[in-house]
Amino acid sequence: MAATRKFPHTWLIIFFLIILSAVLTWFVPGGEYVEVETEAGTQLEYQRVDNQPQTWETFSAFFKGFKKQSGIIIFILMIGGAFWIMNHSKAIDVGILSFLRKARKLERHKFMKRIGVDNVIMGLIIFVFAVFGAVFGMSEETIAFVIILVPLAISMGYDSIVGVCLVYVAAHVGFAGAVLNPFTIGIAQGLADVPLFSGFEYRLFCFFILTAVTIIWVLLYAKKIKKNPQKSLMYEEDEYWRNRKTGENEEIKYERTTASWIVFGIIQAVLIIFAFIYPDTTMTIGDPEHADSLRMHLPAIPILAGLFLILSIPLLRKSYHFFILNILLFTILFLVVGVMGYQWYIMEIATLFFAMGIASGIAMSKSGNAITKLFIEGAADILPAALVVGLAGGIIVILEDGKIISTLLYNMASIMEGTGKVTSVGAMYVIQAVINIVIPSGSAKAALTMPIMAPFSDLIGLSRQAMIVAFQFGDGFTNMFTPTSGVLIGALGIARVPFHKWFKWVLPFVITLLILGFLLLLPTVLMDLPGF
Repeated sequence: MAATRKFPHTWLIIFFLIILSAVLTWFVPGGEYVEVETEAGTQLEYQRVDNQPQTWETFSAFFKGFKKQSGIIIFILMIGGAFWIMNHSKAIDVGILSFLRKARKLERHKFMKRIGVDNVIMGLIIFVFAVFGAVFGMSEETIAFVIILVPLAISMGYDSIVGVCLVYVAAHVGFAGAVLNPFTIGIAQGLADVPLFSGFEYRLFCFFILTAVTIIWVLLYAKKIKKNPQKSLMYEEDEYWRNRKTGENEEIKYERTTASWIVFGIIQAVLIIFAFIYPDTTMTIGDPEHADSLRMHLPAIPILAGLFLILSIPLLRKSYHFFILNILLFTILFLVVGVMGYQWYIMEIATLFFAMGIASGIAMSKSGNAITKLFIEGAADILPAALVVGLAGGIIVILEDGKIISTLLYNMASIMEGTGKVTSVGAMYVIQAVINIVIPSGSAKAALTMPIMAPFSDLIGLSRQAMIVAFQFGDGFTNMFTPTSGVLIGALGIARVPFHKWFKWVLPFVITLLILGFLLLLPTVLMDLPGF
């Protein structure tokens, strides 16, 4: 019997892409965009330069990629270590079981039983994360939630792909249908010199359409897996998560600990101090540096400090498991306040979760050595995901060092010359989608493409708003399968989903979204829309 043919490991796929990128540096002419002063102001202009063929650099791409993606890599390691400590307490297992038991009780109602409680739960989770992606550009933050929602999906009878969809896919569909995302819409509209967040009404319509399609797609897939789990591409790999289900390996003993009360006292004292230092928080929706951003002044930290006091005491009297879940809840709430109120990024978020992990360890009466050991075990468990992020970053390094990334962008833009409005907006859309495979950063892509696309859209009589919608769609959809995205690779690594299996599953969905995106682009050139 012939040996079973195995699909290449994710690392091999990415390394092959690094080699392919290095080969391109030998044949693609070099180029770069430079700032040039004109009567209209400073603009980016493409200039030819000598390309830099990459040879031995192919093997140093891992080191450089690791350095380039160091922030996300450290973020993953800290998150992995923190959640390993929390998982050791079985608090998340307790929370999932309690949540599922209460959710099942809703099936007593005929209406809920007809539409399915699980469908309501998953639909709401997808909608919430889609809103986060559309409003404040949630992307890297999704990595922290994958480790929570994958076990939840498994416990509900689904697979790890469903778990990834609940958070990563949901947030990036929201990212594509951005309404107020400062990292894409805010930067793009600023560079294109159009009013910040104008065209809000049609973008909101697009957001709801894209989110609805996502919910339907995920629920239909989840229904198929629930009916026959072996149809899942991840059936064998998900054995890892199924073995971690509560009750299979050990019985959970609910108990109160003195240490958990001490942790409560320390956290509460810190929150009270911060409530006095930051009595008012400016929650910003949009670019915080722009005067037109939506701002709300709220006593967010004093409110959270009060809620933590009210909720913690009854939970502490029940079991330290529920108190640790409360710490997790308020970690998430402070994450939202930090991102929207204080412009936190991965360093602050990683620090927040790191503190959560330490607090969880102390609350279950673990010694300092035991907590340290658990953190190291968690970091070691997640290390393959962190390493593959560095390897994926090597693709960008090779293209940048080879001086060909700007040439690829310039030639793509040249394709649109001499075409009509519909064809032009479609070409912009395709170009942005292709560029996103190489440059997954929405902010970087906006900085590169807007100075070129904006004046070109004026020449052909195309609305700059239509061009920006083409940018945001092209930026969001292909995020879901580009191997250059450290966030995607990190999320898949944590979920233990091999890239080739994810690609096979997500490709039809991305194609559907790309077609839908083109259809949603047509009204921007064929209809008179508000703000366009």
